[in-house]
Amino acid sequence: MGNRIEWGNIVFLPILHGKIEFTIELKKEWDELDPDCVAVEYPETLKEKIVRAIRRLPLLSVVYYRESSGEFVYLLIEPTDAQVEAIRLAIETKIPFYFIDRDTERYPLDRSPMPDPYSIIRIGYQLYCRSYLDIYPKGSNLAEDILREKHMAYHLQRLSKQYKKILFICGLSHVPGILKYMDKPQAQVIGRTKRKGVGIAHLHEDSSREILSEMPYLAGIYEKIRKTNKWRHLDRIKINHQLIREAARNYYKNNKEEISMTQIKNLHRFARNWALLQGRLVPDFYQLIIASRGVANDNFAYEVWEKGSEYPFQTNRSELPVLRLRGEDLFLDEKKIRFHKRIKSLRKRLIPVPVRNRFLRKRYGKKWAKEFGKYTICSYPPEDVIIEGFGDYIKKRALQIKVEENVQIVPFTCSIMDGLDIRETIRSWIQGKKRLYVKDERGFKGKIGSVVLIFDPDLPEKDGKERYPWRVTWLGEHEHESDMAFYSTPAGEVMDGPGISKCQYGGFMLTYPPMRVY
Repeated sequence: MGNRIEWGNIVFLPILHGKIEFTIELKKEWDELDPDCVAVEYPETLKEKIVRAIRRLPLLSVVYYRESSGEFVYLLIEPTDAQVEAIRLAIETKIPFYFIDRDTERYPLDRSPMPDPYSIIRIGYQLYCRSYLDIYPKGSNLAEDILREKHMAYHLQRLSKQYKKILFICGLSHVPGILKYMDKPQAQVIGRTKRKGVGIAHLHEDSSREILSEMPYLAGIYEKIRKTNKWRHLDRIKINHQLIREAARNYYKNNKEEISMTQIKNLHRFARNWALLQGRLVPDFYQLIIASRGVANDNFAYEVWEKGSEYPFQTNRSELPVLRLRGEDLFLDEKKIRFHKRIKSLRKRLIPVPVRNRFLRKRYGKKWAKEFGKYTICSYPPEDVIIEGFGDYIKKRALQIKVEENVQIVPFTCSIMDGLDIRETIRSWIQGKKRLYVKDERGFKGKIGSVVLIFDPDLPEKDGKERYPWRVTWLGEHEHESDMAFYSTPAGEVMDGPGISKCQYGGFMLTYPPMRVY
């Protein structure tokens, strides 16, 4: 790799922490350089716990400790961080690695804007780093940064005498300062050499949806392919497109509504333009969710969030204590979004549906499906009320349409009849006739006893497969309930709770009074 940042036998690999593009560049550099020593920007005081956390990957861990001020510090160990990947590779290839940063407290929060990491895919890693260093050649002036950089320079000088090829991974903003101090012999900076009370915990599943540096969906894909050659072609734009396609499939499965290609194109166009307005090349996860809501609805946005925030290597059984963290615990720049999921009903449920928790569904869904329908099966009463109400509305609306078809509009002579027809009267006056028109409603005799509603005709595909293969006839259970025949998705396929299965209608028929189809 040309134009490397080097000092003697030390190759610098500047990174932005947690960003996948730098992790990919690390793996490329590793293959080309084949180092015999690795140094990272972690303090020696945390080495034992950090190494243990890295050995647990792909399970997520948090290393934590309490500062002298009483405030807790949390260090998330995640697979998309280049430092973490460097230590993993060192462990796997059995080469020595060193933690050379200075242990510091009350380090100020830095939100300095940085170039979008995705530009590395287009212009190359070395040009990205060189461009940044040309703009910021002097580095940081903070007292804590100066001490840290001198501390790291001292250890690098010492390691350069022991090894032939050293790979050093550090934050991009620290490179100018460290290079400056490398040109002069450095003494060891006075600082903490031991820290008590350092702990390690497993990160809770809820927290992994919120605080990872990269979208959990992207982190999961990288973890799956890191030991293959597919990581070389990892592109976050392609991952975003893949996420939207999978979310669209889940949306169809759960709602039986398709997201069109036009909607998907508009989604990506809107998200891209929004990202460009904010100085980024690629939309972030939040922008994808909002764009999904804009082109479809909250249900689709929820599917995007559900899939994108899922880290596939979580576990409910950990040998470590489980820790819940929120964005504010790590001082992250949070954005909140509320989903108002659309429920296809005309009135509120009279009885709350129990166990609507997605995590319980995920945990017990297979068990619920296995036990479903063992002995008997029946319709769910709260849903019966909704369907009966919908059927009554359809009947009333059908009668109203038939009545409107029988209305005659006639010129006013001697009787106002069933009222003045405003539309025809205004048309008459505009045309200069200046006549009044009235309505003669002749009514409609008869009642509607049956309703047939077809949402999807479900014509068999070439292989004979049907989307709504379950066909059932149910008799009314009491005098206020219609007989019903319908075709739908199979019962037991999607579970909403113990003994409760969610089915999507392809079409149904209601007929009243009950027992007419007996």
